Parts: sequence; C-alpha cells; structure tokens
Amino acid sequence: MTEVTDDSPLRARATELAEKVGALRQEIQRAVLGQEALIEHLLLAVIAGGHVLLEGLPGLGKTLLVKSLAQCMGLEFARIQFTPDLMPADVTGTRVIEERGGERAFRFQKGPVFTNLLLADEINRATPKTQSALLEAMQEASVTAGNTTHILEQPFAVIGTQNPIELEGTYPLPEAQLDRFLFKLEVTMPESDELVRILDQTTKGPEQPLRQVLAGEDLVELQRISRQILCGDHLLRYVAATILATQPGPDADERTQRCIRYGASPRGGQAMVLAAKVRALLDGRPCVAREDLDAVVLPSLRHRVVLSFEADAEGVGVAELLTIWKERAAQACKL
Repeated sequence: MTEVTDDSPLRARATELAEKVGALRQEIQRAVLGQEALIEHLLLAVIAGGHVLLEGLPGLGKTLLVKSLAQCMGLEFARIQFTPDLMPADVTGTRVIEERGGERAFRFQKGPVFTNLLLADEINRATPKTQSALLEAMQEASVTAGNTTHILEQPFAVIGTQNPIELEGTYPLPEAQLDRFLFKLEVTMPESDELVRILDQTTKGPEQPLRQVLAGEDLVELQRISRQILCGDHLLRYVAATILATQPGPDADERTQRCIRYGASPRGGQAMVLAAKVRALLDGRPCVAREDLDAVVLPSLRHRVVLSFEADAEGVGVAELLTIWKERAAQACKL
C-alpha cells in the first residue's frame, strides 16, 4: 500500500482533493450560516466513510445542512421521515409479486436506503424494529431480503437527526445502533451576529443555487487515500488508553466510577483514528498528530459512553469527563 508521504505519487492527487474539500466547505457555508465547526466535523465523518447522528432543536438547519452536502457533492439523496407507523420494508424495500409471460415471480423493489446520502429524519420516532432495519446497511453496506443480499452503491452514508426535546412517543436508539454512527454532533443555537446574518440572508429574494464542487468518485478516492495516512504506534496507544480510561472498572478514577455505567467500545477508537487521518490529510500532512485526535475525540465518544443516574443528577456530561480521560491517557503513554 502506497503511503501519502512528501514524495508519494499520491501527494499531488491528495492535495488536489483537499483543495476541492476546502471549496466544498465554503460552498456549504453559503447555505448554512454560522456552523463552521459543525460543517467541519460532518465532512470529516463522511470522508472517513462513517455515518453521523445530528442532535439539535427544530429550525437549526439540520435538514438544510444534509441537503446542501448532497447537492455540493452531486450525490443521490433520499430522505425518510421516521414515524411510529414506519415499517422496516419502507426503509430497505420489499419483495413484490410480478407477472411476466403468464408466470408470477417475486421481485425485490428497492427502498430509499439505496442511495448515496440518506437522511433519517427524527430517527428516534420510529420503533426499534424499524430503527434496526438500518443496522445492516450502516455496518455492511448491504441489505438482505429473503436469501438475497443486495450491495449498496458507494459512497453511502446515513445522516440521522433527532430532537433532544419532545421525547414523548420516541424510542431512544439502542447502544448497538448508536455505536454504528462514527460521530454524534450537536447542532447549537447561533450567536447573535450569526443570527442576524441568517435573518437577513433568508428573508431576501431567491438565493443562488449551490454548485457541485466534488463528485461521488472523488469522495470514494478520498476515503481510500485517507486510510493510507500514517498514525504512529505511540498515538495508537494514546487512543487505546483514552478508550480504556472511559471504562468504570476498579482502575478508573473516582469520578468515572461514579458517573459512567458503560465506557466506549473499540469502535470509538476506530472513529478517532479514521477521523484524525482525514483531518491530517485535509491539512496537507502525511501523518496524524495528537491535535488531530484531540479535535475528534468528543464527537467520537459522546454517544458511546453511557452516563449513570448520578451524572444526570449532577449535570455532568462526557465533555467534562474527557479532560480526565485524556490526562490519564497522556500520562500512561508519557505524551
């Protein structure tokens, strides 16, 4: 496997693609104002080949962000509005009877999951049975109907959204499904100046349509190249130590034992490394730095750590505990 070193033949192509991602970021920011960090993390996750869970209040632009991403990348886009009466077949597709030449046979009719970018809107409003219909698609990039497995076309990403309020009639995503999301990103309220820009821009005449900056083939190539970015053994040990620091075992600190029910899984470490590699690639570096890992640790772990009742009562979140975990990991690895 060719590494993206300074004299690598892939370096020129990687630089070209990174410049396209920079233009992509600017184009999306034309439509989605005041969410630079959110857009940055969303791009990192998608380029890393992962799925993203967006959590935020209504009206903050979650749907607009995903649609803008699909438009600027020229990706086939589908949206599913999750409701309690939605069935698994409404997501993955179903077998229908088709008559040809006097004979009847079953034919698989593909569902909306057969796309490049799937928006699972208010995913926690569907029943667990329907939510689980996405598990195979998210993990294996395939859908099994009867005895036949249908492979999803690449690139493929699921962007799920959920509302942190109005929890009546919702079904929280189980940990097994949360673990399939590379990142969980929180969509926050814009600051005063940003809100003024939003009010001004969105109440004028029709806006100029967004232009396509990147293609699906470019995204697949970026995903391939990013995995060839180097990550030193000392940094892999730092990631492993961070994941182990989240475990509330006998070796954990007192606050972790009190506030954590279950720590992060190995997928949390994989998410950190993959996203850090993409960040290094887009910054023009052939190897991961610790700052790359620290920049992606929160969105990688915030949905993989299960807080205790004591943490909820004290108002303690994953972001506060991360400081302890990173310090313990740095000490263990002598960084």
